[in-house]
Amino acid sequence: MGFFLLNVAVAVVPLPFLPWLGLPAARAWPFLLGSVLVHLVYNLFLLRSYQLGDFGQTYPLARGTAPLVVALVSVTVVGQRLGLGEVAGILAISAGLAVLVLGQGSFRAGRPAVLAAVTTGLAIATYTVLDGLGVRRSEATAAYIAWLFVLQGPLIAAVIASRRRGMLRDSRSLLFPGLLSGVVSIVAYGLVIWAQSRGRLAPVAALRECSIVFGALIGAVFFHERLGPLRVVGSVIVFTGVVLLAVS
Repeated sequence: MGFFLLNVAVAVVPLPFLPWLGLPAARAWPFLLGSVLVHLVYNLFLLRSYQLGDFGQTYPLARGTAPLVVALVSVTVVGQRLGLGEVAGILAISAGLAVLVLGQGSFRAGRPAVLAAVTTGLAIATYTVLDGLGVRRSEATAAYIAWLFVLQGPLIAAVIASRRRGMLRDSRSLLFPGLLSGVVSIVAYGLVIWAQSRGRLAPVAALRECSIVFGALIGAVFFHERLGPLRVVGSVIVFTGVVLLAVS
């Protein structure tokens, strides 16, 4: 229900601004529409990963996978070069992910959760690259951001509603946090797209993942999940790799 309300807010909040923002340039639309579809895949697998595994495990795994893939794509597809610090960051992220996935036999016990989280990370990387390339072709950053949310919100909300019939009966207690989460999502990812319109893809994507360590702490504090020394070490290693990518 929370995901449904989040996407309702994502769809509704930017609507009043569309007449003043106009449309992105035509050459940006293939990237924008592709990002809308990938965001749908991302939301479905993110929800699935949270259902299958601990938040403190699936969140760092999903978020930590994305900058690694974006960095590789930025080199092989976009043509951006990586410095030594960025290579070190990629290796650190890979090592941290290995600790998170393989530590204490978590890969065997939670393979569906791990696969869902990794798929989520690949979706994050895909829409990050699409939006990074699309917003640079849009000639109107704010318009690109607004149309992205207006188009993806109803689509994702409709799919979630079709899969979770009867959920509106339990919506009252989740109304405020769900809608507030949508507003926060608009601001947070809107800032990411704005940064991508001005900076290189890999550092921006990596800097976004500073929330990895906070995700593990939230899982321990609010969801009473066992943090454990290996999860702490894994999250810190991934976070170190993110920092190396961001400052390189």
